[in-house]
Amino acid sequence: MPGYLALAAATAMYALGIVAQTIAARRAEPGHGFGLLARLAVDRLYLLGFAGQVGGFVLAFFARAELPLYLVQAGSSCAVGVATVFGVLALGWRVRPVEVAVLVAMALGLLLLAGASAPSVAAEIPVDVGLLVLGGPLLAVFLVSRGAKGVVPVAVAAGLAYAVVAIASRSLADEPVSQLPYYPLVWLMVLAALVGQAGMAVALQRGSATSTIATMDSVTVVVTSAVGILALGDRIAPGREWWVAAGVALVVLGVLALGYASRLTPAPAAQEAA
Repeated sequence: MPGYLALAAATAMYALGIVAQTIAARRAEPGHGFGLLARLAVDRLYLLGFAGQVGGFVLAFFARAELPLYLVQAGSSCAVGVATVFGVLALGWRVRPVEVAVLVAMALGLLLLAGASAPSVAAEIPVDVGLLVLGGPLLAVFLVSRGAKGVVPVAVAAGLAYAVVAIASRSLADEPVSQLPYYPLVWLMVLAALVGQAGMAVALQRGSATSTIATMDSVTVVVTSAVGILALGDRIAPGREWWVAAGVALVVLGVLALGYASRLTPAPAAQEAA
């Protein structure tokens, strides 16, 4: 039960972070990567959103100690729905019909993934293997997030960076908290979080918040679900393997649909905050 409570609280914290960071990123001057992140670091609203992201990460980290990756990531991804509802009701955000339809389909996919989950303890990732297998893709993600011009590639890159965070933390979550600073994978996880944060800031500034966060979260769910099942020992409830297949298919189709919608989106200056 503590794992489920931590996951619910993490979802609320992530939603707070999404709303605050979106508003702060949209009112900042255009920029790229860590340069944009450095300017946002002096914005109090962005720092509030960042605190929400950090709080959500810490709570999700503890949830991963007993819950499989695809359940934790699916639950965390519900934050985009909570943030969107708050934005529409309190801030006057406007969500396009195509985004609503895609989010509904993705929500169904995430629910299927959650329903197929079974609690399990993760396999340990050897340090050398972890640094090579997770560090190499993280470098590629950083280069893509700096050089890409569109919204979708940057959002996908941010999602992959957060997948590195989730995969590393799943392996580390059951270790004593006092010993965590001595694990090299912890520092790789911190670096991946910074890369993901920088990519998300750029994507939020360029395009729709709903599309950006949904794309990012969907990529993270797909990647972590596959790695968790194939390499970390995450289990599927008996007889529900097809739930996972259907859930992943809906999420992937949602990413493709949001990418198409983003290509039809006007320039950021003409858009609303949503």
